[in-house]
Amino acid sequence: MIDKIVSGQIVRSKAGRDKFRYFVIYEVLDDDYVTIVDGDLRKVDRPKKKKIRHLSFLNDNAFDTEFSFTNKNLRSLLKGYDNRGIGHLCQRRTQ
Repeated sequence: MIDKIVSGQIVRSKAGRDKFRYFVIYEVLDDDYVTIVDGDLRKVDRPKKKKIRHLSFLNDNAFDTEFSFTNKNLRSLLKGYDNRGIGHLCQRRTQ
């Protein structure tokens, strides 16, 4: 599985307090761990170490275009994804 995971890949968290948030893989550490950033909650200077099994992988990659790891670039890249977090699951329907 480690050969399919690359830096710059867009992922969604499946577990933890950042559940349902979207991130970009900053670095692959080993077979079990990667570091992730999003430019907002986790900035480039303090990436989060996350287990691979707690991530859902998208087919998108940040390197499809000319891309550099800056907080501003990460925020604008992930703006198109739904980063509402867990709160959207708790909202009640109004009738």
